[in-house]
Parts: sequence; C-alpha cells; structure tokens
Amino acid sequence: MFPYIETVLVSIIITVKNEAKNIADLLNSLLVQEKPFEIIVVDAKSTDNTRDILEKFAKTNKEIKFFIHGGSRGEGRNFGVSKAKGDIIAFIDGGCRADKNWLKELKKKMEEGFDVVAGKTVDVGPFKDIIHRVKIEYKGYDVTYPSCNLAYRKDLFEKIGGFDTRFVTAEDIDLNLRAVKVGAKIGYNENAVVYRRTAENLFSLMKQSFWYGYGRKQLALKHGGLWRQYSITQIFSGHASVAGIIRLTFGLIGYAICGLSRGNMK
Repeated sequence: MFPYIETVLVSIIITVKNEAKNIADLLNSLLVQEKPFEIIVVDAKSTDNTRDILEKFAKTNKEIKFFIHGGSRGEGRNFGVSKAKGDIIAFIDGGCRADKNWLKELKKKMEEGFDVVAGKTVDVGPFKDIIHRVKIEYKGYDVTYPSCNLAYRKDLFEKIGGFDTRFVTAEDIDLNLRAVKVGAKIGYNENAVVYRRTAENLFSLMKQSFWYGYGRKQLALKHGGLWRQYSITQIFSGHASVAGIIRLTFGLIGYAICGLSRGNMK
C-alpha cells in the first residue's frame, strides 16, 4: 500500500470522440480536484471542435496533456495509461462531470487496502430513470462497476494486460473480472461521485442499448457461464415505459447479433 497516499500522483485517463458540448464541463470539474494529478485525454479523431477546446485548456493548465489516437475505448484507455506517470489510474468519460471531492474519495478508499475503487455514478438526462446496471458478482465482488468512475493501481492494471481491445462495450466488466481473478480487492465509495449524461434522444438510446447488449454477449463469449448470474428481475426492472421497452429490445437485438457473429471473440 502507498505510505503517503495523499502525495501519490493520480493519472486521470479520458477517452473522447466528438465531445465538444461536454468536454469543458468535465475538465473544469477535474481541475479543482485534490492534487497531485495529471489529466491525459485521448481523442479518437474527433470531427467536431473537441480538439480546439482541448488545445485551449492544455495551453493554460500544465496538468492537461492530450493525444490523438484512434481505436476502441479500451485501446484508447490503454494508450492513455502508457503515457501516465501516476501510480494510481483514475478513469472517467467525456460525457461526465466529477464532484469536487471525487479523487480525494477514491484515494481515501484505496488507502484502506483496495486495489480497485469504484465510485457512485449518477445518471442525468432524459433517460436517467431507465438506466439500471445489471450486476455480476465474482468471488464476492461486484465486477460491473463502470469505467467512467473507476480507479486502479497502475501496477495491477499493467499486470493483467489492461483493457481487452476487442470489446465494443463491457470492457470494464472484463477488466474488473480479470483483476479479481488475480486476487485484487474491489472497494466502493459512494462519496466519490461522477455525474454521467445519458443518451440525449431515442435514436441515441437505441444505438447505446444495442452496443450495450452486444458487449454483454462478448463478455459471455469470453468468460462462458456468466449469464447464469444475471437476475431476470434486474434485467426487466425499470423497463415498463416506452423508452424502457425500446432500451431492452435493442439491447437484446445487440446480444443476439453478437452471438450470431461471435463478436470478434473467436
């Protein structure tokens, strides 16, 4: 464990693509975090003015470094970690905003002896009431904590090989599962809060739900019988509305199509 965790450098890793509407709010929420930290942004070749905004922030804030690197979210995060100097890696997404005590609370929980720490993710937006995480437990740990609010010891992240870049989504569940397999302990701190924007319209919800289902099937293809741990109650919870039925339907379509194509997991 880190002897003086309050002085340990944290590398915040963000992957973005076309987040011009949200990136300034995210960066402003990170710049007020407890120091020391660095912010590494990996832009997956945005076509809006995300890069212009990043350049302006980087010019006036030495903590911010950004790179252009295409590929999946997992590939982008792995690239970001390869540039990181911190002993703790904290992941957050471009469409999020962090509470002012986010990093402090993540480190506080890690100080208790945990190798991985997840915080509380609060969904905001028009579909916030239908977004429910379907949990999977492995060896007594919830491995479905999302990587928009997750911290790892860098040595552990490197030991297990980082994110599996084949995943479209659910790469964070796969990472957490592999961490537990090698003996890592996952802690949770509800005071480490991140606000995550949901899909903005029905089309975005359909697309997001499809790939969410696709990623869950990729997970099943890689790890076998994980589907047995899914709770039917959890799967159908909150889907009584029209938007909820749409989300569930497109998630199941994504799951089925991935199964037919083997989802690049051969």
